[in-house]
Amino acid sequence: MRTELDHLPANKQRELERVVEIIFEEFGDAFALAKHEWKKAGRILKIVLYGSYARGGWVDEPHTAKGYKSDYDLLIVVNDKRLTDRVKYWSKLDERLMREYSIAGAIRTPVNFIVHTLQEVNDGLAHGRYFFMDVAKDGIALYQSDDTPFHQPKPKTPEQALAMAKEYFEEWFPTAMQRFELSRLGLKKGFLKPAAFDLHQTAEFLYHSALLVVTFYTPHVHNLGFLRTQAERLDRRLTYVWPMDNRKQRAMFEKLKEAYVKARYSKHYRISEEELSWLGERVEELGQIVHKICSERIAELEELASKAG
Repeated sequence: MRTELDHLPANKQRELERVVEIIFEEFGDAFALAKHEWKKAGRILKIVLYGSYARGGWVDEPHTAKGYKSDYDLLIVVNDKRLTDRVKYWSKLDERLMREYSIAGAIRTPVNFIVHTLQEVNDGLAHGRYFFMDVAKDGIALYQSDDTPFHQPKPKTPEQALAMAKEYFEEWFPTAMQRFELSRLGLKKGFLKPAAFDLHQTAEFLYHSALLVVTFYTPHVHNLGFLRTQAERLDRRLTYVWPMDNRKQRAMFEKLKEAYVKARYSKHYRISEEELSWLGERVEELGQIVHKICSERIAELEELASKAG
């Protein structure tokens, strides 16, 4: 795996060095008082930069009309499956990175990360999951405790890839549409908080659909902001679903993102019919674009399978 960052500007290289420092700071704090032996033995094995900043196709246009900015995408490889629990062990790192970017300004590029064991990565490669194959091919090691390589990938045959893409699409997309219908019914009946939760689930399942059909991988998270950034890396059409021209529009997305927990458990969560209607329109457009992306991908795989046959 490559280790050089020469294709990046010096300020980006320094920034990534600082991000790695923050990861180790928060990891150390999370286990500083650990009493269980497995926690004491917890280690980060690798930190891998993947995505646009690894390939060299990043976008950093904060001053344009859309203000699009690519994120740093990081894979953190740990030595114990139990350490991959994002809520238990990585939520403070999430908060720290967001604070450093959005409030302190110490980091000028958003950071997304996923956490897996080496076994999980190698299993993904053995099963020909495009996501892990791309990470292994294009990834750049920002840190590794040793130079143990990932396993050689075993790509799926065109027929296997087509079957898997269809299976994911037929499982996830209809489920998303079912939740959308429940949300619309809730809005009609005035059940606003349940409708907000169902709308969140619609968007979540749509993002999972796109990620699974295109890459055969999706992170096991409910964080809509994180899923959104992962999906937007696949197709720029997805970046135009959510208008972010003003604070109100940004707040609307945050309200949908918060609905997963707060619409169910917080008595303080409030959402109006007008807000739900606007969010419903955006999620409906998201569904249309995801359907196009998945259909196009399946058509590509059908063509490859027919040629191979």
